[in-house]
Amino acid sequence: MIETVPYEDAVDLLDADHKAVKAMFIKFNGLCDDGASAQDRQEVAEKICKELTVHAQIEEEIFYPAARRALHEEEGKELLDEAAVEHQTLKDLVGRLESAPTDDPLYDAGVKVLSEYVKHHVREEENELFPKVKSSGLDLADLGSKLEARKSQLAGRARRTSRNGSGGRRNRRESASADDKRTSH
Repeated sequence: MIETVPYEDAVDLLDADHKAVKAMFIKFNGLCDDGASAQDRQEVAEKICKELTVHAQIEEEIFYPAARRALHEEEGKELLDEAAVEHQTLKDLVGRLESAPTDDPLYDAGVKVLSEYVKHHVREEENELFPKVKSSGLDLADLGSKLEARKSQLAGRARRTSRNGSGGRRNRRESASADDKRTSH
């Protein structure tokens, strides 16, 4: 998970998340270019998916509603509506990656498409939404504290899930294997 450190405000925290995920995508692309194993690429892709899931959740639960209240209707509604739709598409892509086997010939391409989609989404947030929110008078320090607390809570839950073996891909394969055995008799 992205290390949680104190941030000046909400936009600072979200920017740091954007930079961290960008670095993970660069690492993934480097692994592809170097011919790294499917397992190495999968580990990075899984980290990307977890980070994006947590990031999207804190934006949807805390940041976007606060921004919607702070911005005038005509000023932010369209940007926030687009962000909500983009988040749903990102979640769909993450879900596909989490359920796809790494030997799927389209797995690496799926991560690269996710990367391009995230770049587009981040560019709109950083260039359009964040400046409007900064000038809205919203208490970004307080909002940042709320985002940070929720992020820590979600990150802790993700670590517990990984530790106790309830990770999605392995369990889905084991369930599928068990189903195959039951139906083959």
